Amino acid sequence: MGVKLEVFRMVLYLTFPVAMFWVSNQAEWFEDSVILRKRELWPPEKESQRQELEGFKDRLRKQREEKLLRSAQQSS
Repeated sequence: MGVKLEVFRMVLYLTFPVAMFWVSNQAEWFEDSVILRKRELWPPEKESQRQELEGFKDRLRKQREEKLLRSAQQSS
């Protein structure tokens, strides 16, 4: 029974990873579960959201520049 058991274990050890690789690389499964779930969690950006974010970045950049300018003027 030792040889048969070893052959069974070897087949099992080789079959499981190959089967998981094959299942996880199916395009239909990937589309259905991964991409749709990603779109649920992170919906595509709207133009207004992008503009809001750009405005926020500009305000932060201006505040940082003003702070650096004030500190440079005070030190000289």
